[in-house]
Amino acid sequence: MSDRLVVLPQYLIPKQALTLLAGRVARAQAGVLTTRLIAWFVRRYRVNMSEAANPDVASYATFNDFFTRALRPGVRPMADAELICPVDGAISQLGRIEGQQIFQAKGHQYSSTALLGGDAALASQFDDGHFATIYLSPRDYHRIHMPCDGRLLRMTYVPGDLFSVNPVTARGVPGLFARNERVVCVFEGASGPFVLVLVGATVVGSMATVWHGPINNPRVGKLCGWRYEDKSINLNQGEEMGRFLLGSTVVMLFPKGPLTFNSAWQPGGPVRLGEMMA
Repeated sequence: MSDRLVVLPQYLIPKQALTLLAGRVARAQAGVLTTRLIAWFVRRYRVNMSEAANPDVASYATFNDFFTRALRPGVRPMADAELICPVDGAISQLGRIEGQQIFQAKGHQYSSTALLGGDAALASQFDDGHFATIYLSPRDYHRIHMPCDGRLLRMTYVPGDLFSVNPVTARGVPGLFARNERVVCVFEGASGPFVLVLVGATVVGSMATVWHGPINNPRVGKLCGWRYEDKSINLNQGEEMGRFLLGSTVVMLFPKGPLTFNSAWQPGGPVRLGEMMA
């Protein structure tokens, strides 16, 4: 069966309603029911709780508390590299941006302008630059960290669809990452501007950043922007910058220049927070 046929039901199901329901369940403090849900999730997705700062599933008041759990100190050492991997996950795609075209999957590309919510001026800074897309599965650690030192310039919430972002959907839905709900975070680093785009998905209750908190709860259905040039918000390499309340995907954009990705990084391969990215 083709990937497009596999994802066809996603066009038909009430994704917004399912996501709202999932968000309510994830925020609920339901005692033993919450503990049972977390225990089932750990078994179903083989979550490695030995890496968690708090491995006791019964101690989490909500599913969100469990899902955004911290790691034990030292389990993700930081590589000595200009760019480190900002998350645990699997590589969806990476490489050069061809003009403004970003490779999604065989037969699918999308533009950097579309990804960045129609901001052509911002997108032009990454013409012929570099990108990396990393998918976070349900079992992964879901906090997002800085790939390098950066000063926050602005943030934009872009409303959109809520398709799943798993590999099958990436192959079957054209322009997936530029049509789903997303949060665009723009930074200035030592080598110029860079962008982290947090892409939402079905049942992703919300996305949050350390400087703002939850961004899309409630969903306002319109593009919103925040400027931080005068706020002096500086984040160090490896420092937490945000989190997903249920999992999704991070897309990173870097400007044109002599950037070389880790030769071991290949589409579909697993990656971990802190390893050398480029």
